Amino acid sequence: MTEPRKSRPHALSVVIPVYQGAETLRGVIGEILPFTEGFTTSDGHEARIAEVVLVYDRGPDDSAQVMRTLAQEFSFIKNVWLSRNFGQHPTTLAGMASTGGDWIVTMDEDGQHDPAAIPRMLDVAMAEQADLVYARPLTALPHSFTRNLSSRIAKRIIAMSAGSKTAREFNSFRLVLGEVGRSVAAYAGAGAYLDVAMTWVAGRITTCPVELRPDSARPSGYNYRSLFSHFWRMAVSSGTRALRMVSLTGAFFAVLGVGLAVYLFVAKVFFSVDLPSGWPSLMVALLLSSGAILFSLGVIAEYIGVSVNMAMGRPLYLIVSDPAHGPLGRRPRPIGPPPVMRDPGDTNSGVTTSDVQPDLHRIGR
Repeated sequence: MTEPRKSRPHALSVVIPVYQGAETLRGVIGEILPFTEGFTTSDGHEARIAEVVLVYDRGPDDSAQVMRTLAQEFSFIKNVWLSRNFGQHPTTLAGMASTGGDWIVTMDEDGQHDPAAIPRMLDVAMAEQADLVYARPLTALPHSFTRNLSSRIAKRIIAMSAGSKTAREFNSFRLVLGEVGRSVAAYAGAGAYLDVAMTWVAGRITTCPVELRPDSARPSGYNYRSLFSHFWRMAVSSGTRALRMVSLTGAFFAVLGVGLAVYLFVAKVFFSVDLPSGWPSLMVALLLSSGAILFSLGVIAEYIGVSVNMAMGRPLYLIVSDPAHGPLGRRPRPIGPPPVMRDPGDTNSGVTTSDVQPDLHRIGR
């Protein structure tokens, strides 16, 4: 009889984009360090942080030297060097492409994201069989009121235009299945928004409540211009639903023009309504022509949308491994002491062969 294969601990890769982390990076690594020795979550899942990938995005401070020093001190740190400053999302994608863990955790360098939340996020992923888990802040985001309000409005607009509520949960603190994250890093184009690209292939997306810590005293790397560029890239990546609204608007105006023409004709012929000379024909022509133009623009926009999706690297499909044999198929460690093995020759033990057989359901693969 073949002995069932026991579940091995989940291997986690942590990706941290580094732009100006000279003052905060060492503290973040210090908080991650205990998890590299292995841990068991509240639900009994065994895991460990196998590697921390630091991706240098050519920032203005001395982060590079801090990264070199940390790599010399800790064997689990892997440094990735970019040729120039590419921005947070491309930097995160570069780090994800360099990982090898069962799961990928992405977090910021400034210490707002608490590594102690990682076990809870893993429990949520396993309990809900989710490919992607976002941290859902329980406290107000540590930014200005204007920036927080703009962010909420932008995410709501994207959620409405894309027809999905997922955009409201976008966050740089996330846990994603390793093969999904590396696939996104492989095919995402230059104009793709990271979180939108993940929604293309992630089977189930959920959230985990997490408290964010206060922002550090350093100035933010984002200004309103870069934030608007951030929003625009997210909008373009979110699909063609907004483009279809242009076609629908054109069709609405065209139908309105036809309806107005019928109404004016009936009013003039059958009810002898006195209308200003030339006004009915002008309004009907204006509505019909505007509707035709908008509808034509919508059709053209559909073709452009297809080209944009191809340029951003949106795949038709993604082949993954059998979920039952992957990280989502692993079972938590059995709770309680293992069964006591007795001497088979002891007839008074009261333990039969069936009593010491492995629990196939709990061990799993």
